[in-house]
Amino acid sequence: MVNQIAEILIKYKAIEFGDFTLASGAKSTYYIDIKTASTNPMLLREIGKAIAEMSVKAEKAEKAEKADKTGFDVVAGVAVGAVPIAVAVSLASDKPYCIIRKEEKDHGKSGKIVGDVKGKNVLLVEDVVTSGGSVLFGINALRDAGANVAKVVTVVDREQGGAEKLKESGVVLESLVRASEIMNRK
Repeated sequence: MVNQIAEILIKYKAIEFGDFTLASGAKSTYYIDIKTASTNPMLLREIGKAIAEMSVKAEKAEKAEKADKTGFDVVAGVAVGAVPIAVAVSLASDKPYCIIRKEEKDHGKSGKIVGDVKGKNVLLVEDVVTSGGSVLFGINALRDAGANVAKVVTVVDREQGGAEKLKESGVVLESLVRASEIMNRK
């Protein structure tokens, strides 16, 4: 699966080289652009399928070890980049999804979360994790809404401290591919 996702990301030019400032504020000589690449339905379908398969396998293994409820009831993504991924995983897993807004809406049905998460086990998905800041925002918003969040799956882990930061919050980070695996294939 890792080889396939890495190859697809390279094929659809999800990696660019130059001088970039990342959302974390860090400087980088490469940029992983899952947002643009995931506008291609084939790539988005493969990402959704891979995350759903990874999560279902983990859920079955956990259920074999524990009698209590494990796995996820809802998949979530922080707007904008993770929303298409959440939708793709929802379709592949046949489970509902929710959207985490960056800012709370003050009109209509206000709130940061679009969808029902209270008391549910939520799988948070992300396009790229660097320092983990955006993911922590999503985790906190979900927990504030009454959700249980124990795992995040990202398409690409840049391997720059995000996993360690999430672990401090009691959350495991899993990735379809690590940045070093993509860089070794270019």
